[in-house]
Amino acid sequence: MKLKILVVLFLFSSIAYAQLSDLARIDYTILPAGNSDVEFTRVRGLFNFPIKLKKEGTFLLLGLDYSNIQLTTDDNPSFDREDIRDFQLLDVNFGYTTPLKNDWRLGARLTPGFSSNLTSNELRLKDVTISSDVVFIKDKRKDPDVKKPWRLIVGVSYSENRGFNFPLPFISYYRKFKDKWSYNIGIPKTNLQYFVSSKHRIKLYAEIDGFTSNIQPGFLIDNTVEAESINMSLLLSGLQYEFHVTKHIQFFARSSYIISNSVNFRDENKDNIKELDNTNELYLRTGLRLKI
Repeated sequence: MKLKILVVLFLFSSIAYAQLSDLARIDYTILPAGNSDVEFTRVRGLFNFPIKLKKEGTFLLLGLDYSNIQLTTDDNPSFDREDIRDFQLLDVNFGYTTPLKNDWRLGARLTPGFSSNLTSNELRLKDVTISSDVVFIKDKRKDPDVKKPWRLIVGVSYSENRGFNFPLPFISYYRKFKDKWSYNIGIPKTNLQYFVSSKHRIKLYAEIDGFTSNIQPGFLIDNTVEAESINMSLLLSGLQYEFHVTKHIQFFARSSYIISNSVNFRDENKDNIKELDNTNELYLRTGLRLKI
């Protein structure tokens, strides 16, 4: 249970800060089947439109976050494999950020949305999800008086889409300790970064990825228990290359080894009832992002 909570913390805070800092992003992810029965692909696009408010440094962010997920399996299940082949995820982002005293900044996000296979061709109440985040950021990365730039993020996050229906805390600390080296430790992400040049960077990182989605109308597993949702959780470690096209536009490509991988069907109580064969080892992802 402690490991599961840590995994969810990791995932929540990654999503929270990324959606507050990314103005736009499009990326493609694939987990080749290899020796596994499961192959996973995801195409994701998001954008946040900043609206400047009267108070200096204060912005409202409105946006959308859409994913199409294809999940194929060569296993011989007791259900129709087409029911879990295609998933649609859509979130509507309402973000707010404003400066506070002593160089702190507040970031908040409210995200209603849905996550479903949509086999019934209509949205249902169980498809709807609500997420919210509040973070406090102190950023000294561009302060000329600071010899070793750093950033601290603390906050709390809540989501109905990750299996834990209660708020969870998180923290992240970044420091550039040499001219060409920096690290980020904490729950959102952990990485060690090398600045090859002003435009090229390499990161050694560890992170969590995955998704949760409602299944409509649900189906029996082995003719006994009804599956109403599916959850995929990945623990990754690998190498990422970044090319900073401009100050705010970044291309990235990453290759990861999957340390831990689970794909589970869940019942109405969010309890795991059946796990798919998921011995994937390789994770590939590439994309383009526009950052604040």
